[in-house]
Amino acid sequence: MSAVEVIRAESLGSVPHGFLGRRGGVSTGELGGLNVGYGGSDDRATIDENRRRAVAALLPGAELATVHQVHSGDVVYVEHAWPQAERPHVDAMVTDRPGLLLGILTADCAPVLFADQDAGVIGAAHSGWRGAIAGVNEATIAAMERLGASRERIRAAIGPSIAQPSYEVDEAFRERFLESASENERFFAGGQAGKPLFDLPAYIEHRLRAAGVRVENLGLDTYADAERFYSFRRATHLAEADYGRQLSAIALPTS
Repeated sequence: MSAVEVIRAESLGSVPHGFLGRRGGVSTGELGGLNVGYGGSDDRATIDENRRRAVAALLPGAELATVHQVHSGDVVYVEHAWPQAERPHVDAMVTDRPGLLLGILTADCAPVLFADQDAGVIGAAHSGWRGAIAGVNEATIAAMERLGASRERIRAAIGPSIAQPSYEVDEAFRERFLESASENERFFAGGQAGKPLFDLPAYIEHRLRAAGVRVENLGLDTYADAERFYSFRRATHLAEADYGRQLSAIALPTS
């Protein structure tokens, strides 16, 4: 039985957290590994076991709180984990409650984990391009401040996501970002047949730094590393019937 791989960010220090991939799970076939997404073809018992393993690897005994991610800029305060059917339709969470894992599911979008260790406040955001341009990360920072955090102390870590060499977009996509701010040109490069390539993690890092927080970008490409990570775009390009979702999560210790 392989162990769950836990990728940690130095910037988040001793706060229990981790960016997980597909290693260490019980899913098989195209979803082989630690698939934690209920939205695919995996059976419920398999996903439950994968989630149990993930929690055990991060903070044994913790509750795992997830949300119904909709690519928005919205954030919610978390007091407890919701039943699956009652999850709020948002893309970020904050809490000051110990023993509660804030979990983000991704398959190319960027997971961003936040912590102000001194204030005892954490956050987690699902940051695809829609959420990033809508300000989901800035909204998370603001929600943490309402709980007593300070952006001068907040540390943010950007986990595994699709990287620029793997992220071909169309001209309309590029124009949307340039309309938002002309300086966003820096996040695009030329790809094959002249189509732009977008640097999602660099864009998120830029926005976070502009918001006044310190950022660590792990620089891991979900698309390029099929053995380690799930990728929606890779699965689509390979005409696979389904794709898995990996978990990134953070918690405050219970003692």
